[in-house]
Amino acid sequence: MGELFSTKEIAKFLNVNEKMVYSLIAEKGLPASKVTGKWIFPINLVRQWVELGTENYPQLAKLPPYHGLVLIAGSNDLLLDKIISTFNIKHEDHMAMFGIAGSMGGLKALKQNLCHIASSHLVADNEDYNFPFLKDEMDQMPAVVNFCLREQGIIVQKSNPKNIRSANDLCNKDIKIINRQLGTGTRQLFDRELKKSGINIESINGYDNTVARHMDVGLEILMKKADAGPGIRPVASILGLDFIPVCKERFDLLITKERFFDKGVQLFLSLLKGKVIQNTAKQYGGYDLSMTGKMIYPETDPESE
Repeated sequence: MGELFSTKEIAKFLNVNEKMVYSLIAEKGLPASKVTGKWIFPINLVRQWVELGTENYPQLAKLPPYHGLVLIAGSNDLLLDKIISTFNIKHEDHMAMFGIAGSMGGLKALKQNLCHIASSHLVADNEDYNFPFLKDEMDQMPAVVNFCLREQGIIVQKSNPKNIRSANDLCNKDIKIINRQLGTGTRQLFDRELKKSGINIESINGYDNTVARHMDVGLEILMKKADAGPGIRPVASILGLDFIPVCKERFDLLITKERFFDKGVQLFLSLLKGKVIQNTAKQYGGYDLSMTGKMIYPETDPESE
């Protein structure tokens, strides 16, 4: 977890008074835990929280003209991993590389011209995906191409020995979870579900234990280091674990309009209609490709009508 700060220390770190710290916990999601009646603050998570809220990044040098390397950053997905490896096998003169940054990290990377494509599945309060965050984060709206629809939920041990039926059951102290990192769309969705159910995160054993990838969640549960964790159905299917569905979400690829027609980007997008993605999605389960490869527009955009 890293170094822990007291309320006084975190107030000094953020350059605010201590009363404001309590407001930031309640209203802005400042990462904190209460131990023996006192708040403590994991400084590494606080730094992430500050970074995710940063505006007006300095203008960085743009990506160089396309020279065979497609850089993808953002949310992790098993089917996306397969398509990246397929791209690298099929196109010897090109290479795709992926950086795990979480959905919000992908948006930041796209804004800073650090990648050609960002993968994201951030859902807003109005149930719209990605566009509300793009309006807040991006100076210019990128092109949005759907990669897939996929099932999100709670991964549990095989045969569900703790009889977990919903997020409400995670409050049981006999149940230990493994969580996803801040900035990931899965963590955002999980926190949203907990809030809707009126669940205090402090009542969940293991809430602050986080991992970077969906598969890492599944492996922790498979090795019985945790009883449950938020994740996608394909992980449960591959590892032979049980799955409690929560929703079907939209997982998109975000591409700046300046780089949309780069040769490597177009070659990558062409794989979204191929047999590999269809066969792999069927094999993994939990994926819906009915919108795959289609351009997505904001609901208020006249082009979407």
